[in-house]
Amino acid sequence: MTDIDTPLELQVRQIRMEAIGIHSFELCAPDHERLPSFTAGAHIDLHLPGGLVRQYSLCNDPAETHRYVLGVLKDANGRGGSLRVHEALKVGDMVRVSRPRNQFELQPGQRSALLIAGGIGITPLKSMAHSLLQAGTPFELHCCARSSEVAAFTEELVDFNRRAPGSVRWHFDNGVVGAGLDLAALLAVQPEGTHLYFCGPPGFMKACEQAAAHWQPGTVHSEHFQAPARTEPLAPTTGATVRLSQTGRELVLPEGGNLLDLLIGNGVHVPTSCMSGLCGTCKTGYADGEVEHNDFILGDDEKGHCLTPCVSRVTSRSITLHL
Repeated sequence: MTDIDTPLELQVRQIRMEAIGIHSFELCAPDHERLPSFTAGAHIDLHLPGGLVRQYSLCNDPAETHRYVLGVLKDANGRGGSLRVHEALKVGDMVRVSRPRNQFELQPGQRSALLIAGGIGITPLKSMAHSLLQAGTPFELHCCARSSEVAAFTEELVDFNRRAPGSVRWHFDNGVVGAGLDLAALLAVQPEGTHLYFCGPPGFMKACEQAAAHWQPGTVHSEHFQAPARTEPLAPTTGATVRLSQTGRELVLPEGGNLLDLLIGNGVHVPTSCMSGLCGTCKTGYADGEVEHNDFILGDDEKGHCLTPCVSRVTSRSITLHL
């Protein structure tokens, strides 16, 4: 097991109510040691009682080395992870987490950044705001929520405005469609050198994608908290020969088979977590072959050499993986 695969045992040092239904959880090493560093936009896997594993963004300042802070919305209609976090974790508890990984990084060379958060989507973007402020990169952070009562981290965000006036703005729609932020107007013109980052619930993500469709390729970045509903089922995988470049092994992927199931079933170590193409844990390089990706994290610059075997569909008769 490599260092990146080795989990951490951390202690819940503080739980704080950040808004109605949203708590922050501060995790620290019990011996007060420094934690592995992370970059803005990173997330960790949180192992919960009962065997659940869920991914949560780190929302604190990446310059902090003594703690990880998560913001978790208690979602009664979710898959059960957020309820378990809110109801089971107590101050003093020990929890197992992965080391930080990042599929939603700030891009180098940008002149400015536009950040748009929908609800609990504020968590990775707040971390980005910390880094941008420290780097001296101009940014705007637009926080969208139903009301101020359900908007998280307002105290910290107000402090951003003290240090960089006008950098953070709130938009409350009070549950009225169209009464909040006018995305079409905000994104109508792309300022030169500006990159866009957004995160939030599925409907919000779709609206942002549509409003930014005309922005230059490679300047729009997003992270989904849950996989959008697919309008059509995934087509079955074609039968293929899967070559493993590190060992020279060849495996046969049957028609309709899942690539990740094939690898794990043959003893090939592939770290996994969300199993839906969201977290990037199982991201694997490949040297040849054709792939239908079906994930929600790979950029266009990665799809020619990386895949996520949990959801990627092999469409060629052979493929070579960097495993």
